[in-house]
Amino acid sequence: MWNVSKILRNILIFQEDVLIEIFIRVPISDWEHISSVRKQWADLFRGECLWQAALNRAYPHASRTQRWTGPIRQGSSKRRFMALYISKNILGVDTDIDEMLGHIYLFLKDQLQLSTAPASGVLHGTMIDQLIVSGKSKEEADEVVTKIWLALLDNLEDTKHTFLVLKSIAQEYDGFLPYPYSRPIKVQWKVFEKLFVDFGDLLFDHSEYCDLIGIAKKKFPTLPHLWLGF
Repeated sequence: MWNVSKILRNILIFQEDVLIEIFIRVPISDWEHISSVRKQWADLFRGECLWQAALNRAYPHASRTQRWTGPIRQGSSKRRFMALYISKNILGVDTDIDEMLGHIYLFLKDQLQLSTAPASGVLHGTMIDQLIVSGKSKEEADEVVTKIWLALLDNLEDTKHTFLVLKSIAQEYDGFLPYPYSRPIKVQWKVFEKLFVDFGDLLFDHSEYCDLIGIAKKKFPTLPHLWLGF
């Protein structure tokens, strides 16, 4: 078991290259605490060297990953580390493009966190295009992007911003997009499920609830009783 406080007291005088080698061996859950101890250490976590070292240690195969084309790129060592961590621990994938899937997840997360998020149909199409450009079939791209959507929706924080984003997605007009650019029914179901179950206490306005439940009734043949409990 790591005694983080004791470790920190003993390494104040170490050089940066030594500090990096120590920090990347400490559990990831402690990195936020470590970066808040001293400004020098915070600077290390903002720099490229630490993340490159962490990337090489945790994911040695990453150095052999070829850069890909398409709208969603790799980015910094920190971004690559985050993408690989997400691929393994959230998406549970272990394929030749596991890093790319993590980057697609991060792309979607970043876009949904904007004060004015782009239309979900645009985001969905961008993710589909990235996978098709990388050699995936339409069916494979649809399956993977659906998995990413569902994983991200399950991991969104319960905030007012998340509620507003989900409500906006639910109210979007679907249009007539060809497969696989139309939003998957599983994703649309998850959006409404979170609105009515996880964020039901924010649906104060009865007319707003009626609008959303009316949209849901047009999309799905039957609705759970839990959604009808306004």
